[in-house]
Amino acid sequence: MKSPITRSLKFLLIMLVTLALCACSLPTRKQAVPPELIAKAEVVNMPGVRYIVGTEITEDHLREGLDSVKKERAYLATLASSDTQKLPPVNFLALSGGGDDGAFGAGLLCGWTKSGLRPEFKLVTGISTGALLAPFAFLGSKYDDALKQVFTEVTPIDIMQKRGPLAALFDDALADNEPLGQLVEKYVTPDMLKEIAAEYAKGRTLLMATTNLDARQAVIWNMGKIAARDNAAALDLFHKIMLASSAIPGAFPPVMIDVEANGQHFQEMHVDGGAISQAFIYPTTIKLSEVIKHQGLKRERRLYLIRNARLDPEREEVERLTLSIAGRAISALIQAQGVGDLYKIFTIAQRDDLDYNLAYIPKDFNALHKEEFDRAYMQQLFQTGYELAIKGYDWKKVPPGM
Repeated sequence: MKSPITRSLKFLLIMLVTLALCACSLPTRKQAVPPELIAKAEVVNMPGVRYIVGTEITEDHLREGLDSVKKERAYLATLASSDTQKLPPVNFLALSGGGDDGAFGAGLLCGWTKSGLRPEFKLVTGISTGALLAPFAFLGSKYDDALKQVFTEVTPIDIMQKRGPLAALFDDALADNEPLGQLVEKYVTPDMLKEIAAEYAKGRTLLMATTNLDARQAVIWNMGKIAARDNAAALDLFHKIMLASSAIPGAFPPVMIDVEANGQHFQEMHVDGGAISQAFIYPTTIKLSEVIKHQGLKRERRLYLIRNARLDPEREEVERLTLSIAGRAISALIQAQGVGDLYKIFTIAQRDDLDYNLAYIPKDFNALHKEEFDRAYMQQLFQTGYELAIKGYDWKKVPPGM
């Protein structure tokens, strides 16, 4: 019989070998963009498709917005019944993060269609799960069936594959989101990109946000402009951005994006846009009210903001364990950040004369949530949003507490 010491030495040897093997296959990356070049970095072979939040507004950024109005006028001119001199009211839609709570936004959109009141949106923005919702919302009710399927039929295995116990030490995430990548590829096809590009040509805009983890900066991507490139690289980048925007740091792998600056090649690490913000409409530095006044673009503007989360406090007895305490604290931080974003967007809406309309998960929704991407939970949440919209959703005109 082997002694306890012998067994312990054998176990230690196995662990050392395992660690050594893991160390040999640690994730690698190309050089990150130096600080002095961050503002100049562009996606390889695809310049001008994004805006780095925190940098100065350039003429190109302003021109993009004004060009959207020119495209809209040109499209309206093709419609016999339209008056291109008087621009029609426009609607903006902002879709927040929230994980599997995105089922609420999906249900609300589908019910909104059924009510006959859902408008076409000139601008659609999405972060995290909102980025997964955004292409369907942008293209309209013809994609409601697909939207419902994505947010009511998936299970955890359709989203992620758990990695081994040593992933926290020797890998870039606890789980692999390859299944989610396959789901994105299934629905976001070359044909869908052609449709998005066609709407972009009419002056409509689709934006998504990610977090550049190297720079700790939000990046807003012009998805319509990417789609308009109409090639395999555009489709690949579109998929990457959707995955990056929903790549929860530590849980899912970051998405590495090749960029260039001053003729040199680098690589950026992008993760969930929710690491910086839970929802957005456009950078605060773009003062739409001033642009409107300068260009004489008077028109009615309505903003619809769907927060895929509850806003009331949720009580839960926390175990006196490190991970439970940390997890609960991070959850509280995200909720507080999300409420703060609602106020931030409200302030922008007041400044730029946007009619503010807010929706969120009602406090009386209490379905059992067993795990992330729990199908039964998502189906009930979808139905809740659907039924609220059919009845004519009672949009809130101010953030909670005002």
